[in-house]
Amino acid sequence: MNDSNKPKSLLLEEIKRLRKELTDVKLTTEKRTTELYNSEERFSLAMRGANDGLWDWNIESDKVYYSPRWKSMLGYDENELDNTINTWAILVHPDDKDRVLEKVQDYLAGRTNLFETEMRLQHKDGRSIFVLSRGFLVTRESDGKPVRMVGTHTDITQRKKAEVFNDKNAEILEMIAIGCPAPGIYDAIALMYEGRHPGLRCSMLELHGNKLLLGGAPSLPKAYCNAVHGLKYGPSVGSCGTSTYTGKRVVVENIETDPRWEKFKHITLSHGMRCCWSEPIKNSGGKVLGAFCMYYNYPALPNDEESNDLKSAARLAGIVMERDQAQKRIQTLAYTDKLTGLASRTYFYQHLEGLIKASARHHHRFGLLYINLDNFKDVNDGLGHYAGDLLLKTIARRLESTCRDIDFIARLGGDEFCILAKEIDDGCAINVAQRCLDAISQPIEIATRKLIPACSIGIARYPYDGKDLTTLVKAAGTSLYAAKKNGKNQYTFYKPELTRKAERLFQVEQYLREAIEKQQLSLVYQPQVNINTGKIVGVEALSRWHHPLLGQVPPTDFIATAERIGMIKPLTEWVLSTACSQAVAWKKGGSSGLRMSVNISPSHFLDKEIVPLIKHTLDKTGMDQTELELEVTESVVQTDKRNLSIFQDLKNLGILLAIDDFGTGYSSFSSLKHLKVDYLKIDKYFVDDMLVDRKSLLLIGSMIEMGHMLGYGIIVEGVEASNQLNTLKNLGCETAQGYLFSKPVNANEISKLLNTRYGCLSGDLAQRK
Repeated sequence: MNDSNKPKSLLLEEIKRLRKELTDVKLTTEKRTTELYNSEERFSLAMRGANDGLWDWNIESDKVYYSPRWKSMLGYDENELDNTINTWAILVHPDDKDRVLEKVQDYLAGRTNLFETEMRLQHKDGRSIFVLSRGFLVTRESDGKPVRMVGTHTDITQRKKAEVFNDKNAEILEMIAIGCPAPGIYDAIALMYEGRHPGLRCSMLELHGNKLLLGGAPSLPKAYCNAVHGLKYGPSVGSCGTSTYTGKRVVVENIETDPRWEKFKHITLSHGMRCCWSEPIKNSGGKVLGAFCMYYNYPALPNDEESNDLKSAARLAGIVMERDQAQKRIQTLAYTDKLTGLASRTYFYQHLEGLIKASARHHHRFGLLYINLDNFKDVNDGLGHYAGDLLLKTIARRLESTCRDIDFIARLGGDEFCILAKEIDDGCAINVAQRCLDAISQPIEIATRKLIPACSIGIARYPYDGKDLTTLVKAAGTSLYAAKKNGKNQYTFYKPELTRKAERLFQVEQYLREAIEKQQLSLVYQPQVNINTGKIVGVEALSRWHHPLLGQVPPTDFIATAERIGMIKPLTEWVLSTACSQAVAWKKGGSSGLRMSVNISPSHFLDKEIVPLIKHTLDKTGMDQTELELEVTESVVQTDKRNLSIFQDLKNLGILLAIDDFGTGYSSFSSLKHLKVDYLKIDKYFVDDMLVDRKSLLLIGSMIEMGHMLGYGIIVEGVEASNQLNTLKNLGCETAQGYLFSKPVNANEISKLLNTRYGCLSGDLAQRK
């Protein structure tokens, strides 16, 4: 049944129902509209109370309602801005625009649940205002298309400025902590406070003595900075000079009229500055280090924030200045030798590195003079360290007066000095070295004693002797060692063969310690023959060292090395024990009365342990003490009570004592009368020339006669020819030693020779069984 067939009453009822539904819909819509209007009104009132700006954007028409607070936030009156989206597009910062629009689209498209972002908007006066923008969608079309969006702007400029300020402050503290240079930190401090107060310009001045030196002023004109740099502080020297002088804050509202600026205002006013506030910068102890200054281009007094910032800026700059001064003190300590005031070892190496790089770049030459005082230890030991320090200071002053201004002088430590002489050839290097020798050798009186210092100098040349620091210093040190070895008080140029010798010496030193500890050395023996009977009456024990890599190492090399590295004592102990044990073995084999001679180094002989060592060796080996002879050089033949007591203690044991190399040392004959020795050993030096040089013959004859008169036996070394032996016999010498009888040989060969009797027949040496 269709609608036309319905009863009329039913149609009327349907019409009434539809009318009611339409009425209900209309009432609901009106209610919702009223509720929405009331809600928006309450939201607007809330925003006014919260001091936020309200915006209402019709997305379809791009019309935007900007509340009065929204506009006043940017410095505009209510009617100064168009109510379109283009107003926002013009005012938003270009760097923020695309980012904000992207966030809006994400929100409208449902990709995010909320819209909230920060942006910068341009104020009417040109500065940027930071705002926090929040918004929400109010209505959509039936198809879901957004229609209207409402939101707020909150001014967060102060918060952002505080965040930026805190970040900058943290960066500056980090710069201080990691040791950035002070000028860069000063500029960062100035810029941080200038950013906090638009129109402000800052400077920091360091106080050096009574002068103000510019530390940092990134925004001030260079001409003004140059004008104030170096000004003396005082009670009427502008704001900064006065504050550093008084140690108190100085606030000048108007530079043009303030009397403290009378002499300097023309400098400031010409660059547009009209007021200046200065806070003294102090260290943790309250000492004034400088001043922090604030300038504006108009007369003004600081407000509370500016006043607090002036104080905090000065404190921050004070941290930098105090750190910088501490670093300079540390650098001075590290780079300056405390005793002499010369450059230190650290500074020398740093300077040498720089000089090598510069010389390589510009193809320049320079010389390195390595200087070491001769016998400086004697001054310290004899006169004390105070006298040694006075001598080192004097030497430093003499070197400074000798060298050119372009030369670099350093004390490496102890009695070692170095000079870097720039742009010189060999002739100039010689001149510099000779001037140093002459200057150092001038007499000096210390502790009422007149001293004549001397030095040895090793010279290395860049780039010929080395192109890097290590090689060059090594070359200079090697040549210095050669100068010492050649007699001291001279200079020596580096030669490659010196390095080869030095390297071998290093190898000797490296392997000798192990050789001594593992007893890898051997002993040979050279006979001592009674000239009248031809019988072997004694042997001298001599150490030898053959190394699998170094080969045969001369005793002159390894004994001196043992002295230097502190191994002479264990070496001597081994020699004594081995020699005494061998003497006992020969005696058991029937060779009685044979004297065993062992050399003792001067340093070991004067050691308090030498007497107990000899006694222990005799007890351990069973050696007859009357058959052990100890040889010492003339350097220990002195009247020092300590030396005399050691000689006496050894004689009390029954030991024989001999003065070795007699006549070549520095002892006086008068010293001999105090010593209880048994033999004088005359050195080969006199024997070599006695047949051709009358003076040598007279000297050796006099020594033999004098020795006999003092009750000493005479042993002459280095006898190599029969005519030498005959001459010595005629001079009254009783014992001879040398290649004429035998080279130093091993114990087995000596055993074969012990029954040999040497004699002189018709000028020829013969052996008789």
